[in-house]
Amino acid sequence: MNRRALTTKTLAIDKILAGMYGAKKQSRFSDPTEELILTVLSQNTNDTNRDRAFRALKAKFPAWADIVSSRPVVIENTIKTGGLAGVKSRRIKKILQQVGLKSPDYSLTFLQDMSDTEVWEYLVSFDGVGPKTASCVMMFSLGRNTMPVDTHVHRISKRLGLIPENLSAESAHDWFREQKLPVDLYQLHLNMIQHGRTLCRPANPKCQDCGLKKKCLFFESKDE
Repeated sequence: MNRRALTTKTLAIDKILAGMYGAKKQSRFSDPTEELILTVLSQNTNDTNRDRAFRALKAKFPAWADIVSSRPVVIENTIKTGGLAGVKSRRIKKILQQVGLKSPDYSLTFLQDMSDTEVWEYLVSFDGVGPKTASCVMMFSLGRNTMPVDTHVHRISKRLGLIPENLSAESAHDWFREQKLPVDLYQLHLNMIQHGRTLCRPANPKCQDCGLKKKCLFFESKDE
């Protein structure tokens, strides 16, 4: 599919999803350091465990500097409800140490003055920070038009033919970045997640109830 066709299809899908789940406008932006640490905590766990671990972390360490000066085992015990606490505790401490080299107060607000490419390269340079984590910080904290590709976005994008069938979720981040689609990816991202949770499920998707079935390669293949 050439870029013009891809753009036309993506805009149409975005419009249909907005009609199904409502228009989304980004009006609030999270603190970039908080978003970075929160997203690291979200790796390989669900939102409930992530949020529980983050609340415990902030209660134990009111300031980011407190984490940097703490022993990893203390951090690990604090965030154990989030899973993989040993790995995540070391990553979080190391990330904050690196941030502190550029920002003594551990604030990542300086990213606002950097280009998308510069922000991306800086974030993925951290151990344990991959494309999804970088994309989340860029979208939810900095308002950049990038696409975090979670399991729902990845599945739906493949079924609709927005990304190549053999493209991994990690590679899909680069795909969306390279396409520079003139669509509000914040709205598309949130509505795709909702769509994946309600209709376009991994198993037994409710295709007959889906407003996107006429644009869906997966639905077409079921009739063959």
